[in-house]
Amino acid sequence: MSGPFPIDGPIEGPPVGYAVEYAVEALGYAPHVVLGAYLAFLIALGWVGWRRSRSTDEDFFLAGREQGLIVTAATIMATYFSGWAMLTFPGWVYEHGVAPMLLALNLPVAGAAVYVLGSRIRRVGRARGFVTPGDLLGDYYGGSALVHGLVCLTGLLYVLPYVIVQIKAGGHLAQAMFPETPSLSLAGLELSVYDAGSAALAGVTMLYVLLGGMRSVAWTDVAQGLLLLAGMIVAGVTAIVVLGGPAGFFQAVSSLEPRLLRVAGPEGRWNPWALMTFCAFASLASVIQPGQWMRMYAARSGATLRRTAVIFASVLPAAYLLGVLLVGLGGRAITPPANGPEGLVLPEGLAQSDQIVVFVLRQHLPLLLGGVGVAVVAVILVSILAASMSTADSNLHALSALFTRDVYQRFLRRRASEAERTWVGRAVIVLATAAALAISYAGEANPGLGLGTIAQVFLLAMAFSCQLLPMTVDALFLRRGTRWGAIAGVLAGLSVVVVFLLRGEQGSGWLVDLRRLFDVGMLGAIVNASVFALVSTFTPPLDPDHVRRFAADVRAGS
Repeated sequence: MSGPFPIDGPIEGPPVGYAVEYAVEALGYAPHVVLGAYLAFLIALGWVGWRRSRSTDEDFFLAGREQGLIVTAATIMATYFSGWAMLTFPGWVYEHGVAPMLLALNLPVAGAAVYVLGSRIRRVGRARGFVTPGDLLGDYYGGSALVHGLVCLTGLLYVLPYVIVQIKAGGHLAQAMFPETPSLSLAGLELSVYDAGSAALAGVTMLYVLLGGMRSVAWTDVAQGLLLLAGMIVAGVTAIVVLGGPAGFFQAVSSLEPRLLRVAGPEGRWNPWALMTFCAFASLASVIQPGQWMRMYAARSGATLRRTAVIFASVLPAAYLLGVLLVGLGGRAITPPANGPEGLVLPEGLAQSDQIVVFVLRQHLPLLLGGVGVAVVAVILVSILAASMSTADSNLHALSALFTRDVYQRFLRRRASEAERTWVGRAVIVLATAAALAISYAGEANPGLGLGTIAQVFLLAMAFSCQLLPMTVDALFLRRGTRWGAIAGVLAGLSVVVVFLLRGEQGSGWLVDLRRLFDVGMLGAIVNASVFALVSTFTPPLDPDHVRRFAADVRAGS
């Protein structure tokens, strides 16, 4: 989960490597063994997916539209959460108290969105052979190439930052796990451990996506999702046990500073309006982003998606509360920071607040469980990487589909065979991985390149994706908009997001005040919907017969 978070001032989470480096020192070679076994397991899943695949783009991109309940639920949940759930969010609770926990309200909203939108998207997608969001929205608005292209662009603005940032996490993991490893000389090039780690982990991700497409991605998401959920639950239970059980936990938490238990947080920086609007709109945006949209196409039935929505809305909030709220607040009670002249002074051994989950586990789980505790910590450590990989592979796969279907087939090779499109999709995965590695290397070697913009776009990815919301609601429910209304609306919404992106959060003025008060995606979507409705009033409507046929396909089998 990510987005323009509702706090006055920038919030940054350190890369995965910081928490890993902190834990590795006490765990010996256990993380190395677990990591090696896990990567081998991923490659094996990719090979099995390849053996079961067929040479069609529907199979490569959507696993034949036959994913059952367990796989659908696991892949949607794993794609929704990344390693930030185990690092950044508990760190925020450790520093700011209960205020960030209101972000958990986005989970039932997202689950409800899967319930309401999922079956309709799946039905019309199956009836008309859609693969990407652009297929559905472009087809509904009269087969407009411009609508198709804008939907593709919006999707790319969401997926590109994720691929790059998650690959960078692999390099930081390698730096932390092998800090004493010298640089290697290969073909005249000096490769640091960061370079080698990024390449190795990106290569593994690329390999299993290449081999099995959506099938391999979804199967690995089952493993990654289970690891993440188990890690969050174990972390929460550990915090409770360390504080003497439920009664001791609540007594310790109730003794914390009262300002930690208020919505505004200890510094009064958290804005409840921004929190609530983020939960409403960013959660919707996360459901209609390309990777999740394609998972709704891939589900076996509408019942599968409805049950997935119930699991999503119940399991994820429970794990989030255990792994974020309990560890964040419990960690504050177990190892409280001191108040220094320049802010919080973290206790010895805790270099970053984002390490609080690993800190609590490393300090206490081996004492509670002995050698088994060391192994469990190692598994949870790898689960942080697994969560990041589940985000990277889903978006790498979605990027492949967007280019192949929305660009190559639409504008370059309309008569390309299914086998050709599948191989083009694989080529895009290779090129995108190479490009992401190159950008990652460039940013690491030359901090002055200004690649921090990537992180900013990463935080605003939800706001970009949110601009598909008015078109989606109109196509699936209202069916009153026009082609030019849709085009004008999405352009207006994207422009609003870009203006806020360029304006930033610093300084003063009404734009800065709006950004601090409301979610950026919501502001863009309001402008989007208003322009959409206004322009649709004065432009030619869609062909009534086309609208009726489309509506029939949306309702078919309901």
